[in-house]
Amino acid sequence: MLTRLQSGAAGRRLQAFAVKLFGFVFTSPCAWEEHRAGVIAAGWKGEGRWGSGASCIEGRGGGTPFVVNPVPAQLPRLPIGQSDFPRLREPGVLYVDKTNFVTQVLSASAAVMLIPRPRRFGKTVNLSTVRYFVEKSNVDRSGLFEGLSVWGSVEARPHFQRYPVIWLTLKDVKARTFDEAFAAIRREIGQMYKEHVYLYREGALGEDEAARFKQILAAEGSEALYAYALRELTALLARYHGERVFVLVDEYDAPIHSISPGEDERRLLDFFRVFLSGGLKDNVHLFRGVLTGILRIAQESLFSGLNNLAVYSLLAEECATSFGFTEAEVRDLAAKMGAEASLGELERWYNGYRFGGEVIYNPWSILNFLTSKDKVLRPYWVHTSSDDLLRRALLMHGVGNSGELETLLSGGEIEKVVNERVALRELELNSESVWSFLLFTGYLRANTVRVDDQGNTLATLAVPNKEVHYAYRTLFRSWMEQQIGSSQVEELLRAVISGGAAVCERLLCQLLESLSIHDLATRRISRGSAKVARTVHSEPTSVDEDIVFTPEQVYHVFVVSLLLGLQPRYLVRSNRESGSGRYDVMILPRTAGQPGVVLELKVRSAKRETAARAMTAALRQIRDGNYAADLRAMGADPIHELGVVFDGKRAFVKAATASKVRVRRKAPPRRKAGAKR
Repeated sequence: MLTRLQSGAAGRRLQAFAVKLFGFVFTSPCAWEEHRAGVIAAGWKGEGRWGSGASCIEGRGGGTPFVVNPVPAQLPRLPIGQSDFPRLREPGVLYVDKTNFVTQVLSASAAVMLIPRPRRFGKTVNLSTVRYFVEKSNVDRSGLFEGLSVWGSVEARPHFQRYPVIWLTLKDVKARTFDEAFAAIRREIGQMYKEHVYLYREGALGEDEAARFKQILAAEGSEALYAYALRELTALLARYHGERVFVLVDEYDAPIHSISPGEDERRLLDFFRVFLSGGLKDNVHLFRGVLTGILRIAQESLFSGLNNLAVYSLLAEECATSFGFTEAEVRDLAAKMGAEASLGELERWYNGYRFGGEVIYNPWSILNFLTSKDKVLRPYWVHTSSDDLLRRALLMHGVGNSGELETLLSGGEIEKVVNERVALRELELNSESVWSFLLFTGYLRANTVRVDDQGNTLATLAVPNKEVHYAYRTLFRSWMEQQIGSSQVEELLRAVISGGAAVCERLLCQLLESLSIHDLATRRISRGSAKVARTVHSEPTSVDEDIVFTPEQVYHVFVVSLLLGLQPRYLVRSNRESGSGRYDVMILPRTAGQPGVVLELKVRSAKRETAARAMTAALRQIRDGNYAADLRAMGADPIHELGVVFDGKRAFVKAATASKVRVRRKAPPRRKAGAKR
């Protein structure tokens, strides 16, 4: 059959008939060009060319000539929120082949691998992939892996469906107290045992073994019983199957991050020290162990000298492309989902990570964008969990006091020592550890990494992309809005920009009354307790003296946290040089002719000065130091100078308008020789 497009009602009837019969529509050359991407996405494999009348396309598919423009097939499904590998291999599901991770695990020289990555970067999916490849099963699973990278791996194929597998996930164990955490852990270990209940039912256990097995199945028994449960189960499985065991632990550190500091945390660490070391250290029944999590917990404090452990952090080249999407993978996904036009924005919003030197996109955000109907760029990843960790990291030590956060939010870089063993509890001792925490949790990226003469790992850090920038910006805004409401936060920001001292003072006082300033950072850690903390955590810290967070630092981060809500409309800077001094906080316009503000912050000492004197001194310091020089250079108009004085939960604000031109003070006239004083 060979035909041409007809016009009018007859043409429409012919088109409808062809759609029903062949699944194709007829079109003009211009329309063909418009739909060419859809044709490719549909997977059209026929041959085609333009007909002589330039009003049809002649094609050949399946041996039958016809006029064709394939209607794009239904777009493939993307596996949002699916972490079970067989679900990813269902018909119509578009799977990004990450099975090379299985090969890397099987070819590793270390018996135990610890792989920390940010949340939602594919850790659970990869562990599930390993499980279904290596786990002994009565069902042939070759269909799951045919055509994938691992199926052609010489190293991996001998291990296919060979080993008994222990699977344990701790991602949902989130409790504040040890008793609550242990109850949840006991349930998860019970589930781990239920997957191998055949050992109990088939009478493969001794009398004592069966009694302990039964207790764990019933979520009963002592803490010691569960502490050694992993080691015993590996022994039972190895004996039954005649093969060593694969141990897979997903989100091993989740319980540790949520537990309250102090005695509960110590008990939980003690439990995991026995549980993990017992199952993974010097265990002749273990073939391979793989653990995933967000952070690396110091192996000295958790793994008790586990000497067969390899840690592949996001700085390591190993497994660099196994978590997250590469640029090539994102381009391929966008093409198959008909979203090539969005590649530029996808890069700005969700790219920017560096794993082992490789460019990586956030997979969660990419998948959510490609499956969204409206194709709107949103902060998908940052909205998947509470911002408590980020809030705690940024506000605990007064990060805003250094000006480094403002540098990052304006697109700059900072160089910091990176500690790959950072843990939340260390943030209380060493404020510099906050940068490592933000890096390994996905809120910063390492552009370059080097090792100095002392063996320290230094990285130049930057904000990865627009999505994470949004997370920082909204965190501070939402924190303030929770205290006094969104309308009053906006009113306060407008008052600062306009130099409205009275409104600023009223709302600052209201904000201070609604929260505990001591929640920010006002803590003193004695030298003795710092030494104890170093012993408990088995990590070196930079604590040589008492850690003291001064009132000035606390109020400084308070103000900077508030004013960061002005970004991106304005640039917020702190502790920078301008003129002949160093200002506290400055708000710079992005274009000339907009207002600019410089703030000097002081804490009143009741014994030495009144609030009025302190405000006058603050304004005098701005003028004498010519702090407004940068604002004049950027063409800010008008320029407001604010002297802000804090006294407990009271704030006092005095404003002045700076001159557009710097007026130099006249030097006193020289006295003539011999003149009287």
